[in-house]
Amino acid sequence: MKFKLTINASPTEIDVDPDMPLLWVLREQLDLTGTKFGCGIGACGNCLVHIDGEPAASCITPISDVQEKSVTTIEGLQGNSLHPVQQAWLDEDVPECGYCQPGQIMAAVALLEQNPQPDNDAIDEAMSGILCRCGTYQRIRNAIRRAAASMAKEPGK
Repeated sequence: MKFKLTINASPTEIDVDPDMPLLWVLREQLDLTGTKFGCGIGACGNCLVHIDGEPAASCITPISDVQEKSVTTIEGLQGNSLHPVQQAWLDEDVPECGYCQPGQIMAAVALLEQNPQPDNDAIDEAMSGILCRCGTYQRIRNAIRRAAASMAKEPGK
């Protein structure tokens, strides 16, 4: 069955089984491998993408649910330069193993789009659904604060 959607601002048409999880469409059909498989039940957050601007677990979202919708993956955040959250991640040296980082970054971007100056409680709540086995939670929090400050300085903010 054919599905039309927009992925990282590019109109896309894909012919797959309607029950195929979005994660596998991204990784196996479209070669967008930045989004990671973690648990397969939507519990760890490694597979987080934005669907029409809202964070969603791609491992439990069938492709049929995103017909005519806009999907942004970790690859779609980067324009000509790193997104401020990605830059803050580097500046704060957040990743250790790095496996959860695409989900962490996508959750942080969603948080900052909804709450440009989150306090620690808001950060902890927004990030609570993404498991980091390396335990870099303090660096993640610091990176989100850094990105918020950077984004507040951008023209038009």
